[in-house]
Amino acid sequence: MKAFLIDRYSKNISLRLGDVPLPMPRDNEVLIEVHAAGVNLLDSKIKSGEFKLILPYHLPLVLGHDVAGVVVQVGSQVRQFKVGDEVYSRPPDHHIGTFAEYIAVNESDVALKPRNATMEEAASLPLVGLTAWQALVERMQLQKGAKVFIQAGSGGVGTFAIQLAKHLGATVATTTSGANGDMVKSLGADIVIDYKKDDFAAILQDYDAVLHSQGSPELDKSLRVLKPGGTLVSISGPPDPAFAQEIGMPWFLKLVIRLLSAGVRNKAAHRHLDYSFLFMRANGTQLREIATLVEAGVIRPVLDRVFPFDSTNEALAYVESGRAKGKVVVKVK
Repeated sequence: MKAFLIDRYSKNISLRLGDVPLPMPRDNEVLIEVHAAGVNLLDSKIKSGEFKLILPYHLPLVLGHDVAGVVVQVGSQVRQFKVGDEVYSRPPDHHIGTFAEYIAVNESDVALKPRNATMEEAASLPLVGLTAWQALVERMQLQKGAKVFIQAGSGGVGTFAIQLAKHLGATVATTTSGANGDMVKSLGADIVIDYKKDDFAAILQDYDAVLHSQGSPELDKSLRVLKPGGTLVSISGPPDPAFAQEIGMPWFLKLVIRLLSAGVRNKAAHRHLDYSFLFMRANGTQLREIATLVEAGVIRPVLDRVFPFDSTNEALAYVESGRAKGKVVVKVK
């Protein structure tokens, strides 16, 4: 089958279109014919080697973290799905590879795609949807009436998180460029700050929670907008000791992580704040919850552009440019 892969880590290489063996599903896996695959900045970071200590993949590696498609084969122990089911998934780490014509995924990480979503729309949802769900529902336990600041509201995670936060009953503040202000307001943002003109730390105060996705300067300022007892969940780092323990890092990497995160953890503790790093995990049960919200019209997928499969490199370059509003998808079939 055809797939886009890398043979080595580098920022300056393109994905190589090549032939790889058709995956054979294990007893608890389904084989999915890929119709569409989401493109994420995570793919670029893995390509550049940024995560090679955290995620030591064997090369060559097929990239891609989001998939929507049709089940064409099921393992002997699969009970939730049958051939012909239209599904979507975020395959788990170490089992990625959606920039391909087929992928085998454990049935526990798969869900029926939303009935009212196209394949391209469904492929845009898993990674950003699970990230937002695990941040807002699991970590923050966001309640009705809470105030949450979601950075980069026009990005993939931001467009989903704004809608989910409003569904949970929160007041939502976000940052974006002036050109995207109306779009994030249409998703439910109550306070929209043009990051090119204004400093969010001078406007926001006494917030219950922050979803941080930017750099260190924004992280320091985000801690200042939280009220005592508030929660900051970061999807851009630094990783914390709990994350190192969760993924089973060796002792020397756990020490490095502890040292790297000491500054922000100390600042948070001084102000009685909760800081945690989130590297989202695959979860079919949560994808079923997300599908229900999409079918009910609570969440709508936000697609920027759909590229043909043979233009996967162009799609990745567009994501790397930072210009995307919502998600970028490649249409495989």
